[in-house]
Amino acid sequence: MSIAIPPLLAKHCAKTAERSAWLAALPDTVRRLQEQWGISLAAPFDHEYVSCSWVAPAKLADGTPAVLKIGMPHMEADQEIEGLRFWEGDATVRLLESDNATNAMLLERCEPGLPLLALPEPEQDAIIATMLRRLWRKPPPGKFRPLSALVAYWSEQTREARERWPDVTLVSEGLRTFAALAGDTNDGVLLATDLHAGNVLRAQREPWLMIDPKPFVGDPAYDLTQHLFNCEERLQADARGLILRMANLAQVDAQRIRLWLFARAAAEPRDHWDSWKMKLARGLG
Repeated sequence: MSIAIPPLLAKHCAKTAERSAWLAALPDTVRRLQEQWGISLAAPFDHEYVSCSWVAPAKLADGTPAVLKIGMPHMEADQEIEGLRFWEGDATVRLLESDNATNAMLLERCEPGLPLLALPEPEQDAIIATMLRRLWRKPPPGKFRPLSALVAYWSEQTREARERWPDVTLVSEGLRTFAALAGDTNDGVLLATDLHAGNVLRAQREPWLMIDPKPFVGDPAYDLTQHLFNCEERLQADARGLILRMANLAQVDAQRIRLWLFARAAAEPRDHWDSWKMKLARGLG
């Protein structure tokens, strides 16, 4: 069976032997899941956000539209299936079927599927904040990984790139801030960790639904950071004003958002260290 592979997914899978093996087995995985779940498939989505999974429109035997998603090996998204089960379609797409062994999901299809990116950013702010407040619930103890696991994973990658740091003092302070924030586990709730306007789609069951969560338990203030980074121009023009706006909309502590944003801007792993994020970190530090 031959299937189309989006270019960005192929690029990411080439980074490790595990992902390359996953990609080589993908045609057989798709064929087996079609038989297992009795679905028909159309050509896979290949837009810029399809970078860590193979995703295609599907139809159930009764004609119900759905989406087949098969995630590549990816530490951050390891518990996506469990997260979607926990939220049970409250602000998220519904999980119809799942196969943990292959990280495969049959999902509710968002129709018409227009991304929240189509709206002006100030309108995105309110929708993102409202959605996050619905998602922030305490899960059963031990069911999900703590946010500190993600911070430790990122920090290790950053330390391995020490020779490329443009400002050792700033990156080191970012790492210390990361560790301090992640160690504070008071009021931990289940986070999406990657909620931004590209991961929110127009739907029929609700006006907007979230896709692609990467669940970890931790500080709700962290969950505002990805949307803020995606509002690059506004963030660079008035970081503190935008942070305060999002803090008020989401009803969280603006100072904690600022600290998380500083830690990510200063010490999050990246391919190019001479980015605008380092300038932002200096302004937030």
